[in-house]
Amino acid sequence: MSTIFTKIVNGEIPCYKVAEDEHFLAFLDVNPNAKGHTLCIPKKETNKIFDIEDSQYLDLMLFSKKVAIALEHTIPCKRIGMAVIGLEVPHAHVHLIPLNEMDEMRFQNKVKMTPEEFELLSKSIQSNL
Repeated sequence: MSTIFTKIVNGEIPCYKVAEDEHFLAFLDVNPNAKGHTLCIPKKETNKIFDIEDSQYLDLMLFSKKVAIALEHTIPCKRIGMAVIGLEVPHAHVHLIPLNEMDEMRFQNKVKMTPEEFELLSKSIQSNL
């Protein structure tokens, strides 16, 4: 059965796309820890990040780095945090979170944004890629 992320990749569920290439997709988390919280995923559904083939794993990290740099140029923050947790969706993914304080990495405090704010932010990040 397809994960929610595979359904996003296949266009069955919409997303606020930030970046995309042949193998990876980055989109805004709709339940963000901080403004700009972005998920980077391989398009090929793999449950655990360490089950990804070595070359694809390295390419995912390079893709995530490009997105993180664009985030840093878009969102005022001290740095971009990265987390790989993977319990909530059985599809490997990297969280990129603009940080000004450690609580933004705890996945407890969430930021509310309107669809218009998400759309504007995704376009702003894209312009910094």
